[in-house]
Amino acid sequence: MSDTQHHVEAPGPSEVRSPLVAHELQRAGVWFAFAIVIGLIALLAQPILLVLGALVLATMMDGGARLLNRILPIARGWRLTIVLLGAVAFMVWTFYLTGSSLMDQAQAMRTIVEAQVARVGGWMQQMGVSTTPEDLKSLGSQAMSSMGRVTAAVGTAVGAITSGVMMLVLAIFIAVDPKLYERGVAWMLPMDKRSHFYAIADKMGWTLRRLMAGRLIGMTVEGVGTWLLLWAGGVPMAGLLGILTGLFAFLPNIGSIISGVLIILVGFSGGTNTGLYAFGVYLAVQLVDGYLIVPMVAKKATDLAPALVLAAQILFGALFGIMGLFLADPIVAMIKVYLEERSKRLEEVRARQVKDRLAV
Repeated sequence: MSDTQHHVEAPGPSEVRSPLVAHELQRAGVWFAFAIVIGLIALLAQPILLVLGALVLATMMDGGARLLNRILPIARGWRLTIVLLGAVAFMVWTFYLTGSSLMDQAQAMRTIVEAQVARVGGWMQQMGVSTTPEDLKSLGSQAMSSMGRVTAAVGTAVGAITSGVMMLVLAIFIAVDPKLYERGVAWMLPMDKRSHFYAIADKMGWTLRRLMAGRLIGMTVEGVGTWLLLWAGGVPMAGLLGILTGLFAFLPNIGSIISGVLIILVGFSGGTNTGLYAFGVYLAVQLVDGYLIVPMVAKKATDLAPALVLAAQILFGALFGIMGLFLADPIVAMIKVYLEERSKRLEEVRARQVKDRLAV
């Protein structure tokens, strides 16, 4: 038998069945798919954030319906309707019945804030700082203009209203029967992955409900507490400052800074004693929320580091604008839940493999 008969040809690098080519194609496919996902996220940033916003709203509605079930065990649809009607009634009472006085206060607050900014700029110039009042006035507009392209899509009044209506309608559909959409997503997964998906979905839902409950309680405590304390101390525009403080409380870290600046500026417009009192009110409200409400309600569920939340807000705000800023905290919480559950599953798989080896 000749030597050529004993020689076995192996596939070369130019053939797809080559192990080297198959391995490199697999690696290239992973990176190519990763690049496509990043491109799709950048291209579809607005609808993705709208869907995430709808999920957050649906979680808040679901949490309200679950809480109402403890005292009013009726059909879920009726409980959800009561929650929605209650939210609408509160918004109407806040912005319609007190609308005229709030609009007058808003106009007066703008004048006061501009005057106070000019005073701060003049004081800084006297101290040798080259910053001018015009620089301080343009700081807010520059920050807003530096937001991502999603802000341009929903920045107008029509765009904001349209996006809000879309999120609300989608959130209502999801909140009516969340398990239906959960099963729909699970149907697209392999059978052996579905139980893990259900576990992650349940944990994410529980975490978001807890997080949003803490936010709503914090918004109520900060808004009502700021209003009552400022009103008792004779600080101008206490009602508007209370509403703004409550709304900004939805944004941890950044929201408290914004509301604090407004409270202090308006407070010092009424004199030094009034300004110091307003500053004390701000500190008292923030201490109650930070050391009582958050640890009691939200931190037990998410336990997110403040630096991590602030970094996510800066990143999402720069990339996706106002919507990204509002959704940074829930997104980070969901990512944290996914990573924790995945790590737990991997540990269970490793423990099972070790047990099987020992049994053999």
